[in-house]
Amino acid sequence: MSGGRGDDRGLNVRVKKKRGLTTSSRRWLERQLNDPYVRRSKADGYRSRAAYKLIEIDDRYKLLKPGLRIVDLGAAPGGWCQVSFQRTQKDGAAHVVGIDYLHVEPIPGVTLLELDFLDDTAPGRLLEALGGDPDIVLSDMAAPTTGHRRTDHLRTMHLCEVAADFAVRTLRPGGHFLTKTFQGGTEGELLAMLKRNFTSVHHVKPPASREGSVELYLLAKNFRGRRGEMPADGDESDD
Repeated sequence: MSGGRGDDRGLNVRVKKKRGLTTSSRRWLERQLNDPYVRRSKADGYRSRAAYKLIEIDDRYKLLKPGLRIVDLGAAPGGWCQVSFQRTQKDGAAHVVGIDYLHVEPIPGVTLLELDFLDDTAPGRLLEALGGDPDIVLSDMAAPTTGHRRTDHLRTMHLCEVAADFAVRTLRPGGHFLTKTFQGGTEGELLAMLKRNFTSVHHVKPPASREGSVELYLLAKNFRGRRGEMPADGDESDD
């Protein structure tokens, strides 16, 4: 399945001004209606356009393979769980567990926990539901926006750091960690920690990320292991 933009020339929906509809809300609605990824997600049966971000990253880095155990942090509305199941299922079964404090409609073959990942019980419940240590930890978590860019950045970076801590505490040697982050500042300590624990760390901006967005993804590949185990291959890089 291609995650490309396709040819959507000539499609331009305008939303009329209505009483009670703010200018920012009208612009957001126009952006959604004119977004080719939104249209494609509906046609392909994905819960959201975010599914294509994971598809594009996986097409490039070949992370998701049949039989792997996957944890999806911040799973709502479920697009990453759908992609993970499709690409890791083996004989119709897969080990995919998603968690979010928001309700996620059931996804066949996926275990969903309606729980805040910051809850003290969350890590244990995730591992119990997964039936073992994960091969890949995915995180598309972002804090609810306040409108203050610096505050929003710091809150989302905190979630990123908590997800990274979970990854290095639970991943199998050779496993991978993919997390959303934002461009600009406060990444130094996180990057240093990831480079100590993984053989390569990459900055990734998939085409499905909106133009002008400060959204960025960090991909840490080939976990070194908690007792000094070293995977057979992998080279340090940052692109």
